Amino acid sequence: MKKILAVTGCPTGIAHTYMAEEALKTAAKKLGVEIKVETNGAGGVDNAITEQDISEAVGVIIAADKDVNPDRFNGKPVIEVPVKDGIHKAGALVEQILSGNVPVRKGQASQTSSSAKSDEVQSVQPTESIGRQIYKHLMSGVSNMLPFVVAGGVLIALSFLWGIYSADPTNEQYNAFAALLMKIGGQAFGIMVPVFTAFIAASIAGRPGMVAGFVGGLVANATGAGFLGGIIAGFAAGYLMLYVKKMLDHLPRQFEGLKSIFIMPLIGVFVIGAFMFLLGEPIASINEGMKSWLSSLQTANPILLGIVIGAMCSFDFGGPVNKAAYVTGVMLLGEGNFYFMAGVSAACIVPPFVIAFSTTIFRGKCFTDDERAAGLVNYVLGSTHITEGAIPFAAKDPLRVIPIMMFSSAIASVLTFLSGIQVPAPHGGFLVLPLVNKPLMWVLCIFAGALVGAILLGLTRLSEKRKNKGPVAEQAG
Repeated sequence: MKKILAVTGCPTGIAHTYMAEEALKTAAKKLGVEIKVETNGAGGVDNAITEQDISEAVGVIIAADKDVNPDRFNGKPVIEVPVKDGIHKAGALVEQILSGNVPVRKGQASQTSSSAKSDEVQSVQPTESIGRQIYKHLMSGVSNMLPFVVAGGVLIALSFLWGIYSADPTNEQYNAFAALLMKIGGQAFGIMVPVFTAFIAASIAGRPGMVAGFVGGLVANATGAGFLGGIIAGFAAGYLMLYVKKMLDHLPRQFEGLKSIFIMPLIGVFVIGAFMFLLGEPIASINEGMKSWLSSLQTANPILLGIVIGAMCSFDFGGPVNKAAYVTGVMLLGEGNFYFMAGVSAACIVPPFVIAFSTTIFRGKCFTDDERAAGLVNYVLGSTHITEGAIPFAAKDPLRVIPIMMFSSAIASVLTFLSGIQVPAPHGGFLVLPLVNKPLMWVLCIFAGALVGAILLGLTRLSEKRKNKGPVAEQAG
């Protein structure tokens, strides 16, 4: 039996990673081929691929939106695609690997092959587009930042259970444990930009990039440049260190240690640090302008703001557009604005509930047994702020399902803003309800949007089923 390998990984390492794993395993089983899937999730690497696995495999599928060390597969036929293709096109990917019509990845493993094979290695392997590379580097930063955001943000939010001023020793609400939670959470929350920046740079240039990127992120924090400054510092540090490494490659091997622990960090930290101190103030002005505009829109036109946020959060279910809205919410959360995150969280929670409610309301009428089972799982996913549970349903009929999800999320987000709901935690779904100022109202806003979407989805499915009933019946006869 032929053996193939696969590697999956998504920015957050929560849902897409394992959905792609399951889809690839199912496709391989149908085609009668052995597969080993390595997952690069939030908890690290599971089912790691070994050198023996690589030597035995006929090809490799990399379905990832983050760095998964693809160079280890040099000399093997390799397909590199976004993680969503691992979910939606698993069968086609497995078939393509088995067909043998896959370019061999460049690398030294092919040096012993024939000259024709060597030529193939050097010329056939496609390169990723610039946009794809930038996206992967950016998502590497996001995925490594999120645990700090969630842990720090939730601890800060928990401190508010003793009162909004419970960390202030001069206030009558002061509580020593609440103050401790605030301090710990504040430290974790405070380094999210440096971590974000460091891992963008590390994705580009490895450890030298990480050092310069982390310092660039610290300076971005100090100057008020925030996430926008962090993005600039991360990419600047990464590409600078690639250039410096190339310039120093001619040094004798005995200077390798000096180069890696002294020369490169010194150049990177100084250049990026100075660059960010010069650029920090202008970027901070842009950030302040954006925050002021969003804050004014929040009070002057909450309906428009809710529509925009809702549409963004459900456009790509955890992808870059969704993350842009989420990161904006986190940025404002750090400024003490808890209203914006309430709308973002509501919009992210709605899609899985649309699926859950629709498969319950229209049970047996237009959903298969597998879809109804997935609907039950989405009750849990929705309750814990995991938007990705809606992806399998959206993948089957994106032109109908995605607009329904965007509309539903917009309703929930608009209602949340109009109700003046505040959510001080950046994640957690209904687990953080004790921290919400109007918990019951927030749940009702979310359920209202989800119910509208569930009915629309069910009616769409029924309409499609009726439309297909005639031709199917004729074929059966």
